[in-house]
Amino acid sequence: MRYIFTLFMILLYANSVNAQNTITGIVKDEESLVTIPGVTVSIKSKATAVQTNAVGQYSIVAAAGDTLTFTFIGYQPQDIVVGNQSQIDVFLVSDDNALEEVVVIGYGTARKRDLTGSITQIKGEDIVDRPGTNPIANLQGKVPGLQVTNSGRPGQEPDIRIRGTNSINGAKPLYVVDGLLNDNINFLNPSDIESMEVLRDPSSLAIFGVRGANGVIAITTKRAKSGQLNFEFNTRVGMKNVAKRMNMANAAQFKELYDEQRANQGDAPYNYSNWTGNTDWQDEIFRNAILNYNNLSVSGATERNSFRLGLGYSTDEGIINHEKHSQITLNINDEVRLTDNFKTGIVINGYRARLPQERNVFGSILAAPNAPIFNDQYGLYHTLPDFQRAQVNNPLVDIEERKNTYIGINYRALANWYAEVDFLEHFNFRVNLSADYGFNNLRTYQGLVSVYNPDIQGENKSERIGNQLTSVNHEQNTHYKYQTDWLLNYRNTFGKHNLTLMGGFTTYLQGNEATTARRTQGEGIEIPNDPDYWYVNIGDPATTTGNSTASEYRTLSWLARALYNYDGRYLINTSFRRDGSSAFAKNGKPWQNFYSIGAAWVLSEEGFMQNVESINNLKLKGSWASLGNQNVGGNWYPMYPLMVPGNSAVFGDNLVPAYEAEYIPDANLHWEVVKSWEAGFEFNAIQNKLSVEAVYYNKNTEDILVRVPGILGSKPGLSNLGTIQNKGIEAAATWQQSLSENWNLSIGANITTIKNNVVKLSTDGYDIISGASRTVAGFPIGYFWGYVHDGIFQNQSEINQYATNGLGGGAFLPGDIKYRDIDNNGVINTQDRTMIGNPTPDFFYGISLSSSYKNFDLGIEFQGVHGNEILRTWNQNQFATFNFLTDRLGRWNGEGTSNWEPILHEGRSVNRQYSTYFIEDGSFFRIRDITLGYSFPSETLNKMRLQNLRLFLNAQNVATFSKNTGFTPEIGGSTTSFGVDNGTYPVPAIYTFGLNLNF
Repeated sequence: MRYIFTLFMILLYANSVNAQNTITGIVKDEESLVTIPGVTVSIKSKATAVQTNAVGQYSIVAAAGDTLTFTFIGYQPQDIVVGNQSQIDVFLVSDDNALEEVVVIGYGTARKRDLTGSITQIKGEDIVDRPGTNPIANLQGKVPGLQVTNSGRPGQEPDIRIRGTNSINGAKPLYVVDGLLNDNINFLNPSDIESMEVLRDPSSLAIFGVRGANGVIAITTKRAKSGQLNFEFNTRVGMKNVAKRMNMANAAQFKELYDEQRANQGDAPYNYSNWTGNTDWQDEIFRNAILNYNNLSVSGATERNSFRLGLGYSTDEGIINHEKHSQITLNINDEVRLTDNFKTGIVINGYRARLPQERNVFGSILAAPNAPIFNDQYGLYHTLPDFQRAQVNNPLVDIEERKNTYIGINYRALANWYAEVDFLEHFNFRVNLSADYGFNNLRTYQGLVSVYNPDIQGENKSERIGNQLTSVNHEQNTHYKYQTDWLLNYRNTFGKHNLTLMGGFTTYLQGNEATTARRTQGEGIEIPNDPDYWYVNIGDPATTTGNSTASEYRTLSWLARALYNYDGRYLINTSFRRDGSSAFAKNGKPWQNFYSIGAAWVLSEEGFMQNVESINNLKLKGSWASLGNQNVGGNWYPMYPLMVPGNSAVFGDNLVPAYEAEYIPDANLHWEVVKSWEAGFEFNAIQNKLSVEAVYYNKNTEDILVRVPGILGSKPGLSNLGTIQNKGIEAAATWQQSLSENWNLSIGANITTIKNNVVKLSTDGYDIISGASRTVAGFPIGYFWGYVHDGIFQNQSEINQYATNGLGGGAFLPGDIKYRDIDNNGVINTQDRTMIGNPTPDFFYGISLSSSYKNFDLGIEFQGVHGNEILRTWNQNQFATFNFLTDRLGRWNGEGTSNWEPILHEGRSVNRQYSTYFIEDGSFFRIRDITLGYSFPSETLNKMRLQNLRLFLNAQNVATFSKNTGFTPEIGGSTTSFGVDNGTYPVPAIYTFGLNLNF
């Protein structure tokens, strides 16, 4: 075998050097002269192909007489016969540009020009150079209708909402990876992604049935391009830091404020003899973190087989010490065309991640700055003063003394096998068999921690804090998904009639199992701080506790779709899906139908528009659909409530516990339904340099699963009662211009408006409350509810002329917050609470600028949110004195001194009510991304025997302009409680250097 392989390589080399020359050149758009990256340059009748680089350059080895074929989506293919020349520049003719672009839709693909809805495609190369292990994080600001709220924690999934918050039970979109339905894509390496489509409109979402209501993000992984063996290596290394610090009091400022507070309370001055530090705790916990992403891929294709393998490794440190996320990813795509009309293939994705031990920033903004950090004599971290040590520890104790006490490892394997056959000229049958298996292993250790406490009397000033016994926790869980698709497609043209039909059925099974266990030390013997002993067979068996859960969910669905157009002018898209769910197999309504209809009129194809040369495309479009939502907070079986402890009974001397259903389900219970419609237009003009797309959307989530309050002690019910509406406008525009032969420019912008309203929940007055977040009919979901700050009482005379205090804590005193008397009854009480803020923005937007000059390329992205509010809670509910914002230096300390900051007085609970005092403007504008790249010219690449080499610098989150006091204005949360800043982890600025290499 070895000799055969050697002979084969010799023959291959001999053939490759026979009268061949290196051909180089640049490929441009014929009209705009813009260079075109990604053009496939192949040699007819040979398995040789390359692609143009970021600035449209290519290099290929060919012999005289060979025919070079230049192909790219949206352009007419062009053939050129090679002569004696060494340089061939090519100008491709646009074929209506992006209108011919093929996009992924549910269970298939289609030309964008044949669709009636709103689908945005993001190419993999547009995100691959950005830092971040989760690809969705880099869609921020790029897609209208898509709201991405990122977290600064390494490896954490962003909060994603498409066209608003649709339900009280969940707003997460559906992810579709190479056809497999999923709830996240943290297992994907961005370098393995070919494209991502964000599906938002009714006509494209109905085909997903009960999983389509929250929108869909479809991801296609890379395949091998036809041609020679190709190796690609991408690497990035960078640093990140906290771009914005919170303005907290230093030691002198803290002493001034705390001394005044004690005087106001009638307390004696505090003794600071043991507390002479001046510590900036933010400086102590934050660091410059390092990140490194690497990806190596090999691909090759022949006439019958294409293969690609991608391997990635990344490490991502948090901005707090000892936080680190690392992962290994594997992607394999292999497709074999057995005959001219039959092909089969397999896609495999593998993932192993080491999760970070998460640490909070909360302590760094609460800890008193006059506390020292460390006591060298005892070799212990210093405790905090007695007025706060029961509520907060020295931040470094948690970070350093409890470091490396967590092991979290995730494994994931996904496989998708497919086979496809063409028959009877117009028919195609495709089968997909997919599986997804994940295994998570988590272990934690609680050790013993001692600190130095100077307040202890005597010589030994060591004090043990926290848990007094060592313990270990162990958790293992598995989750699995199995999916099959059986799809029949028909495509034909009858004169001017064009018809594409799809029909079939799909099955889906999803399940998980989890076990947890805990054990503490026994007989005074500590469990060692050694991972080899972090298992629950160590310690006292009598202290062992455990739990386990398991669940499984199945669906069977029938689906159909029709895409029709007449002469490219009149378009109709319609789809139907019937979903059967095991959640309602015995009771309720196991089957639900979902459907859509979309229509479009391409005015630019009409005769009366043919002489309007400046307009390349003008399409009016609209669609309506009934969509489904089974994303109800992980409750796969709402018809079958859990059993909870009930009223116990006594039989003789025995107390017998009782269990009862958590709630009583409605007999007609079913999944939530979204009735959605949109209307808008697409517009391309001036030789496709300008493209504009805008729609008005309206989504009504009906039959929301809501608890019905029990009456007179009866159990609550669960029924389809709620309705939530989201409506607004999405718009996006792009301008592409060639300023000269070597200088190209592109400008893009998008904006989305949202108006959210809870139309109905349950019975009148029914509300969902979490702190100051409230959801009730007639208001936006999760709005902030509290009192209106109307100034500060300056003197007793002003108090006497105002309303009395009905909130407790005695009468109002000078320096207290004056709350607005909403109902004008002369008493400030709970009836005066009103809407004080809305976490849902009025609109969000993104702006992008890109330019290339010769071999240089520059891209700048901006992103912003406007019209939302943030609720600050980390300094609201105090049971101790914490550090002060520097804003408190402007506190009221006498008549006329302040009309916003109240008196310093810990006992005045009236000043800590949820009110506009704790509401902040959540609007912000951010320089999201700057990328500067350089692609080496063809002449240099030929000398280096490389196909492509690009170096780049990237800066992300360079500057954020906002008015909030916290580390970041980006704050996610649940569907009914979001935008709440309880000490939110910072979103850091990130600076990276990298290279893309093809050889």
